[in-house]
Order: sequence, then C-alpha cells, then structure tokens
Amino acid sequence: MLALLNFVAFIAVTGYAVYLFYQLVYSRVMFIKLGKPSNLKQDMGIRIQEFMVNVLGQRKLFKDSKSGVMHFIMFYGFLILQLGAIELILKGFFKGFEFPLGTAHAYFSVSQEITVFLILLAVMYAFYRRYVEKLPRLKRGLKSGLVIIFLTTLMISVVMSLAFEQLWLGKEASTHTPFSSAIASLFTGISQGSAGTLFYTCWWLHLLTLLSFLVYVPQSKHAHLMFAPVNVMMRDTKPVGKLTTIDFEDETQETYGAGKIEDFKQNQLVDLFACVECGRCTNMCPASGTGKTLSPMDLIVKMRDHLTKKGAVVTSRTPWIPGFAPKHIHGAASSEIAEMPNLIGDVITEEELWACTTCRNCEDQCPVANEHVEKIVDMRRYLVLTEGRMPHEATRYFQNIERQSNPWGINRKERIKWREGREDIVVPTVNEVEDFEYLFFVGSMGSFDNRSQKIAQAFAKIMNVAGVKFAILGNEEKNSGDTARRMGNEFLFQQLCRENIANFQAYNVKKIVTICAHTYNTFKHEYPEFGLEAEVYHHTEFILKLIKDGRIQPMKEVNEAIAYHDSCYIGRYNDIYDIPRQILQSIPGVQVLEMERNKQDAMCCGAGGGMMWLEESQGKRVNIERTEQALRLNPTTIGSNCPYCLTMMNDGIKSKEAEGQVKALDIAEIVEISLVS
Repeated sequence: MLALLNFVAFIAVTGYAVYLFYQLVYSRVMFIKLGKPSNLKQDMGIRIQEFMVNVLGQRKLFKDSKSGVMHFIMFYGFLILQLGAIELILKGFFKGFEFPLGTAHAYFSVSQEITVFLILLAVMYAFYRRYVEKLPRLKRGLKSGLVIIFLTTLMISVVMSLAFEQLWLGKEASTHTPFSSAIASLFTGISQGSAGTLFYTCWWLHLLTLLSFLVYVPQSKHAHLMFAPVNVMMRDTKPVGKLTTIDFEDETQETYGAGKIEDFKQNQLVDLFACVECGRCTNMCPASGTGKTLSPMDLIVKMRDHLTKKGAVVTSRTPWIPGFAPKHIHGAASSEIAEMPNLIGDVITEEELWACTTCRNCEDQCPVANEHVEKIVDMRRYLVLTEGRMPHEATRYFQNIERQSNPWGINRKERIKWREGREDIVVPTVNEVEDFEYLFFVGSMGSFDNRSQKIAQAFAKIMNVAGVKFAILGNEEKNSGDTARRMGNEFLFQQLCRENIANFQAYNVKKIVTICAHTYNTFKHEYPEFGLEAEVYHHTEFILKLIKDGRIQPMKEVNEAIAYHDSCYIGRYNDIYDIPRQILQSIPGVQVLEMERNKQDAMCCGAGGGMMWLEESQGKRVNIERTEQALRLNPTTIGSNCPYCLTMMNDGIKSKEAEGQVKALDIAEIVEISLVS
C-alpha cells in the first residue's frame, strides 16, 4: 500500500511540475515569436561547428579560466549524473535497483560519486567567488544564490540517499561508493527500518528539489540552460558585426529600426533569455568601465524584463508560476498595451544607446553568443530615421557628410590635397595613369585630418618603394559611410555605398587597399551585399605581404619600445592580431610591449560607433583610460593601425601631458622610418 501511495504521489508531483515547466517555457517561446521572422541562412554545418565549440567545448567560458573550469565541471557533471538520477528514482520503486551492468556497475557507481563530489566543489567555489571574493561583475543576494542552494541540496541528497540505501540493504562499505560509504559509517547503529525511512526522506528531498529547480529555471537567469544552446545554433552566420540591411524599397515598413521590443528579430529575442547575467560583457565594456550609464548586461536584462511584461499582456499568458496555478490574462485591452513603458526612453535611455563604441568586446566575451551591438544600432536607427532624434553633434556630422562627403564639412575639392604635403611621394589619381593594380582608398581621415594625412603619405611612400602600381580616386572619392551606418543613418550609408561602388565599377577596380580599419571592415563585409566585387586589404596586411615578397626591407634600426594597441575593427571584427606584430618584429630595434588588455581583450580607443564625433558627457574619456593603460608600460611609442585609434591615442598623450616621453605612430609610419629608399 505504501509503495502504491509513493508511486501515485510521484506521478502527481512530477506530472504537475512538468506541466508547470511546459507552461513557463511555452510562454517564453510565445514572447519570442512576437518578434519579426529571423530569415536565417541554412548554414547547418557552421551551426553544428558553433555548437560543438561553444556549447560542448565551452570555449568562451575559458576566457576566465577559473570560471571556465567551474562551469565545465558543472556542465559535464550534470550530463554524467543523468543516468545516475534515473537509477536513483527507480530505486524509490524497486528496492535495491541497479542498472544491469554486471561488474561494470561498480565503475558506474564510483564515477557517479566522484562527479557528485566534483560538482559540490564547483558549487562551493561559485559561492566563494560571489559572496567571499565578491567578484565585481557578479550580482549578490538571495536570488543570485538560490541556484547554489538548489545544487548543494541536490548533490547532498544523492549521497545521503545512497548511504541510507546501503544501510537499508545491509551492504558492506565499498571503495566503489567512497562518499556514501563514509556517510553510512556514521549511522551504523540505526535499524534497517529507520534506514529505509531515511532513504525515502532523502529520496523525496532530492526529487522535490529537482522538480522545484525544473520550475524555477525558466523563470530565472538559469533559463540559459535551455536557451543558450538554441541561441548558439540560431546565431546569424554572417561575418561578425555585419549589420542587417534595411530595405527602403519595402513600402509596408512604417518605421525603421527598433522602437518597440517586437521590432527585433526572433533570434535577437532569444538572446534575452539566453543571458546568464555573468557580467563578463559589462566587465569589458569601455563605456561601462569609464563611468557611462551603458552596461551591456543591464541592457539585455532590461530588454528581457520588458519583453516578459509586454509579452504577458499581448499573449495573455502569465510569465510567473506558481501563483499558485498557471494564470491566464484574458482579453488584454489595447489600453494595457498603450500603457506599457516605451522601449527607448523608459526602458533603455538614449544616453545608454549613444555611449556604445560598437567595439564588440561585449560580444566577444559572451559565453552564450549574445549580440549586443546590432540591438543598439537598431534602436539608434529608430531614433535617427523614424524619430529624427539624435545628439546635435550627430546631426552636424550627417549634414557635413551629405554636403561635402567628409565629417568636417571641408570643401570636397580639397580631398586630394593631402598628397601635396610631400615631394618625395608619387600618388596618381585614376585619371592620371593608364592602368593600376590597386586602388588606394584614402578615406576621410587620411584625406582631411592633418595628423592622419601623415599615415596616408607614409603608406604611399612604402608603395612607391615597393613599386606598387596604385592610384587614388582623388576628389571623386566619397566617405565610406561606415560611421553613418553605426550611428543609425542607414539611408545615408546606402547612398554612399552605392556611389562608391559605382565609382569602383567605372574604373574597373579589382583590388582595394585602405589605411582605415572601419573602411576596411565595411568594404570587406558589408559592401559585397550591394554589389562590390573586389579584393579588400588593410594596409597592415598589404605591408606584410610586401615584406614577405621581398619588395620592401625594413633595414634601419628603429630603437623604440612600442606599446601596441589593437584596433577593434581589425581585431575583434576581422581576427587580425598577428600581422601587425609580425611587421613590428621585422623592424630592427623595435621592442613590442603588450598591454594587459591586448588582442581579443584589447580595450577600445573610444572612437568607434560615431564616438569620434560625439562628446563624452559622462565619466572618464575612454581614450584617456586606454592611453593610461599604454603608459603603464613606459613605452617610447604607442603603435596603432587605424587613423581613428591614432587620433585618440594622440589626444590621450596630450591630455596626460606626456608628449615629451611618448609619441603615437601608425605602423605604416614606423615601417617607413625603417626603409632605405
């Protein structure tokens, strides 16, 4: 009779918990489906590879090695324990049940107990990091620690159940059950009946904890256990950082960008529930690190909470259970939807949106493949294209680009004048030569900014020495449009893009080289969608190619200790880290100094995402922070590979009044110094 009651109670409790779990997950799926269709490519091979590397391989988690080991143990530990959990549940119905594995069961048992012990150690370390070490990026409080309570209870109840089962069955202690045998030895005086009662007590404690955790997971940040693998599989397989194109020919679109949570694509909304709130993104964010209101983690969490609240109203489904049973909101009135807070302004402030440098440090760190930058750009697009609301500096920037195709509004006919600064270089336009192999796309910085002109001149000199047949567009060159796009003015970007491509086609351009990291990225990854068919090189790639081909040889000693700064748009956007270093190492006398934050973890200079042209009104300037990081190495030079980065480092040196100790140089300038012409 007791066995029947035990079984009926198990079915009732388990069935109810599974029902609640289904309702919770289904509600969140319905919330996600409020978004626009994702229209993802069917790149199953790439998606499986991403899954293998980032879910099964846990690659991103190991960016923090201690945390990586902890999560690796938990992840694989729980996979290993699934068979043991099934066996333990069956023990509650069949006294002494064991999987029919013969002599191999002893090894199965020891693997289960060792795994339980390792998970307990990992949980203890998780508690230490959060509540003792108090890692700044981790939240504290009961809600954050609830999972630690769940996991500890689950693990302890497993070994306690096995210990009391051993006494109940009268089994001898075994080296194959080391931890349960050790616990059983503490209770050797109790009767078999008492041991059986204690077994069922621990068995039910384990079951109820497991089912409670099952219901808790979808309602907490631990929803990532379900949504993170899906998020990795649903990640857009386009080049990292490539923005989605707006179809301005689509007359059904009444607004542009994302002004409401349902304006995002469904795969973007999966991001929100995949977030584990680990704080890695915010910890690396240059805006957050310098006192701005933007926190990538908080942005995702606030969007998730907003989607959950609005989704509950729109779908008439409750997101929280129990309360005490699944409640359905019947007939949500349009007035309820109208009373929801605005996504931009109430949930996410404009200050947060305009603080982003689009450096992708947040995305590079995220272990669940969340993509923060495009969401921010989508909301900027709404402000710029639909609302016409933006910082006044952005308005001026757009007007100058529209009128003169450069950020300063300088007469477009002066674009070619940069080549007049030196008599020892030959820089022909496409109309001044019969043919050329490479088009040197100088960009607005190289053409108009006095300091950046020196980069263009140095690179032209290198090509002259190497005998490269190249030409420039001169006054026919337009702004690349990259910054306009990331500031939210997609219309202006597309206009510039098409005008540039028309020029390239008119002059039969097949190869393009540029000194600007931002131009390189947009030409290589975004222009092809609009018809560009050309090889695109960053000047560091091209310089290394010239060195390897023997067309140039850095011979003169350059006795400089160079703190090298990785550009975001060459590094995290294009995975180019070794090429600039190989160039520097080929120059006699150069000592390359690595900053604490380098390569994938390098901090942004503060110029990306339009921040070059906007005032930083909050906290410390990003470029000052990055310059200070470089100055800690006591370099004689801060090296970079982008005019934007060089400008920010140069300004940082001036702000720190360190001009007498250190200078900022582009790699092209350093190479030119070393050449024997």
